[in-house]
Amino acid sequence: MRKSYRKSQDYIHLTHGERLDFLRELADLIGSWGHARLFSDSIDKHSFGTIPPIIPPREEAFTHIVNRFQRYLVETGDQRSIGLLAHDHDDTSADRLTQLMRHFHASGTMWNNITRIIETPFFVDSRLTVAVQLADLCAYAIRRYCENGETDLFNRVYPRGHRSGGRTVGMRHYVRGGGCGCTICKDHW
Repeated sequence: MRKSYRKSQDYIHLTHGERLDFLRELADLIGSWGHARLFSDSIDKHSFGTIPPIIPPREEAFTHIVNRFQRYLVETGDQRSIGLLAHDHDDTSADRLTQLMRHFHASGTMWNNITRIIETPFFVDSRLTVAVQLADLCAYAIRRYCENGETDLFNRVYPRGHRSGGRTVGMRHYVRGGGCGCTICKDHW
């Protein structure tokens, strides 16, 4: 419990309402960045029931994000456009995602060769960089929307989801049996 509260002790003096207002302001700021693009992959783990999926959801989501980011770099830039992935440091997945990315560089994904994303993800403690904290806010907004239908923060960051041809192609919400009717699913298909 101390470990959890240690992460938020700088904000404990704020009321719940003040913290929400702060998150809303940050989400509005992110939503206003016309040059920024948001890539996400949400997988409804309940879709699998008691049968575990062949590919672990974290690895499947990572594969989809890598693939979408690669396509974005190819479609929007010249031959010199490259990108890199920054990931919140997580001991439980860092080694596996690094191995997976090395495999993608050697053999590609199911859909693309990876030619524009350099190296493996850079794993960074989110407390050390604002950029990863902002990505965490976006992930939080998307997760709360997909799991609970909460739209407040989601609607503020969703405009940054990468779009092409009138479709939201940088974001996916996987639910077994097809789209669930949420904004992401409707705009993706």
